[in-house]
Amino acid sequence: MKLFLTKTLSALLLFVVLLNSGCATIFGHSKYAVTINSNPPASTITITDRKGVEVFKGVTPATVTLRSSAGYFSRGIYQVKFHLTGYEDRTVSIEGSLNGWYIGNILIGGVIGMLIIDPASGAMYKIEDKEINQTLQSSTHAQASLDILDIKSLSAETQKKLVKIN
Repeated sequence: MKLFLTKTLSALLLFVVLLNSGCATIFGHSKYAVTINSNPPASTITITDRKGVEVFKGVTPATVTLRSSAGYFSRGIYQVKFHLTGYEDRTVSIEGSLNGWYIGNILIGGVIGMLIIDPASGAMYKIEDKEINQTLQSSTHAQASLDILDIKSLSAETQKKLVKIN
């Protein structure tokens, strides 16, 4: 009788733990380290969240911890802006995606894990981009252009400056 009661209580306890947990919360994370590099290095980076709030400002290379969620059933979306004098500004997006462990709630975590625990903990989403590498383009290089004009459209003064090429 004592053995039966112990086994029953153990099974019931295991069932309650599994029912009240979320797979993504147990097996996943809600914060991810993202390394941000630029070529050339030492560019200023500004990271804003989906609401436009600045969450980080620094210089590359940098490692930043970002939340994969922006709230209940809301994935994290970030904009990383690169700025370096003499180079064109660049903006890169980092977005949270659905964590595969969240689907495990169908088998293990149940409704409570799927609707409450994983969305509230933020582990429902994951950030897959662990490293961002951005090459900045120099803004000083001139853009070549070729304009074809009719000689008759030029002023007499400009026509006098032309050099004939054989």
